[in-house]
Amino acid sequence: MSATYRLLSAAVAAASFCLLIFAAATPATANGSLVAFNDNVSPGTIVVRTNERRLYLVLGQGRAVVYPVGVGRAGQQWSGRATIESKRIRPAWAPPPDIKRENPRLPDVIAGGAPNNPMGVAALVLSGGEYAIHGTNRPGSVGKFVSHGCIRMYNQDITDLYGRVSVGTQVIVTR
Repeated sequence: MSATYRLLSAAVAAASFCLLIFAAATPATANGSLVAFNDNVSPGTIVVRTNERRLYLVLGQGRAVVYPVGVGRAGQQWSGRATIESKRIRPAWAPPPDIKRENPRLPDVIAGGAPNNPMGVAALVLSGGEYAIHGTNRPGSVGKFVSHGCIRMYNQDITDLYGRVSVGTQVIVTR
């Protein structure tokens, strides 16, 4: 083996090692991007800015992962604080009474994983159980004012977020 080849192999190995370290130190995101975030919020907190239609997972040190989201339509938005009460994979969905009144043909329960289930692949149920941060079977609704107050994410983004947070995580929703 020539000295040039050994040197080149060593350089490739070193570059690969550096990329591995960088990948481990940089959060993986689906559609989320790493952005500057200086709202004096504790690391691990989720901040939803409904006017921006963005969800931020605060990492600390002035950084956050940001995801596009669908939020409550006019008259259906809320703001305040909550915590993640439970985490669910492929949750079943029972339409609340107000949604059932709007669309009486909806079944009483839609099985988890069904193509018509609006919860998508996962849900982070917020304290009180009325709202959730969840995936969607309608990806075209992400980035819009469309829901009855829940926060909709692309399925790949809720999957990413689901793995990063735990029950008890603080959630702040602002308008």
